Amino acid sequence: MSLSKAPAAPIQTEKLAQAVRLVREAGLDAWLTFVRETGAGSDPVLPLVCDSGLTWQSALIVAASGERIAVVGNYDAEPLQASGVWTEVVPYVQSIREPLLAALERTVRPEGKIGVNFSTSDDKADGLTHGMRLLLDGYLAGTRLAGSIVSAEPVVTRLRGEKTRTEIEKIRGAIAQGDRIFSEIAGFAKVGRSELEVFEFVHRLMAERGLGFAWDPSGDPIVNSGPDSMIGHGKPSSRIQISPGHVFHVDLGVVSEGYSSDVQRCWFVGDSVPNDVQEGLDAVNRAITAAAEALRPGVLGHEVDAVARGSIVASGYPEYLHAVGHQVGRLAHDGGAVLGPRWERYGSTVTTPVRLGEVYTLELGVTLPGRGYLGIEEMVVVKDSGCEFLTVRQQAMPVL
Repeated sequence: MSLSKAPAAPIQTEKLAQAVRLVREAGLDAWLTFVRETGAGSDPVLPLVCDSGLTWQSALIVAASGERIAVVGNYDAEPLQASGVWTEVVPYVQSIREPLLAALERTVRPEGKIGVNFSTSDDKADGLTHGMRLLLDGYLAGTRLAGSIVSAEPVVTRLRGEKTRTEIEKIRGAIAQGDRIFSEIAGFAKVGRSELEVFEFVHRLMAERGLGFAWDPSGDPIVNSGPDSMIGHGKPSSRIQISPGHVFHVDLGVVSEGYSSDVQRCWFVGDSVPNDVQEGLDAVNRAITAAAEALRPGVLGHEVDAVARGSIVASGYPEYLHAVGHQVGRLAHDGGAVLGPRWERYGSTVTTPVRLGEVYTLELGVTLPGRGYLGIEEMVVVKDSGCEFLTVRQQAMPVL
């Protein structure tokens, strides 16, 4: 089947070129993404390598040799041809078994390794379903490729994490869209309005502007006002109203052009900011600054978290009960290394080295008695010798 000369989608072009290098550096012969019926939800890595849906069992193979082979159902073949990013598109009708085995036989050396998408620590590198793994094992059984499967986590986490210039610009665009909404929230959020009213106002703006949600829309944005609000991944209340003396807090994630923002901002409801609120804001910002100063290529996530955690405790506040940062990309929680403590729930993600080009949040907060939750979340990109803030930091407390 001849390949179309249509222009390639830039993200897939960039990411597949990156993937070839990562496959080689991981010591793999091939990286296989194995999916079906992607319209019902699919492998999280798929949008980075394929800009169309796939129906039948489909194998997207990136080989250390540089070959990029898509083995797909015949009705799915044409869009992949048109994308221009695959060196070979192999359509099938009755069974994927023979064309899949032929492609792997050609690209995998004797006793070589095939990386597939499973992980016990990183959900974004765990896209291979159990059923598809059973199918794959069945296809390989009795061939020289049996026993060649290993985790592709080293490829997937770096492919998602190490952003290209195009990806960084798209993330900046999502942040700008979020900043615009935050400015409009400040005009809408008046004394007497409920958390739910603010939430619904943001949803109207998102719909009008064709923006997506960086996490489940039922909880994006998180809206908190005062001490009785549901902290964390809660839902806005129709009963809790913005009232004098409250800290008003919004955690908003916007998706624009396929990439996310994840930012938290706060306001004080009153004429002037009282000392306890100012002290809380200053303590949170000191901890964020400390984390930013510790964040650089090669550092481990738990080391960055320990610096921020030590800072907030030294300021007289309790430890926060989460990681100080996570990666952002296609999604608000984008997998890979996490800037968190060495708790079992984080697995190996907090002992994974930070790498150049990764985008992280730096986030924490304090609960102020009688006032509510004061949380700030910024976004940074890792540079050669440190990190650069992508957001304009909130270092003052505006009033409503």
